[in-house]
Amino acid sequence: MKFLQALRNMRKDEDGAVTVDWVVLTAAVVSFGMLVGAVIWGQTGGLSKTIADYLGTTEVATTFAAGESL
Repeated sequence: MKFLQALRNMRKDEDGAVTVDWVVLTAAVVSFGMLVGAVIWGQTGGLSKTIADYLGTTEVATTFAAGESL
């Protein structure tokens, strides 16, 4: 609760020091986003190889012949 109240107070405050608070807050959000992006980026390499291997061995039906199921 204290954190939310601090955010509300920071939003209402109009002093010059609030700019510094917003810079720090923005830096924290951007850093967190970069951390999450790095984790996701590392995992997608293996996943994309798995998908490519699967799609490379899968046959694609080129006709709609009677009796064939897609």
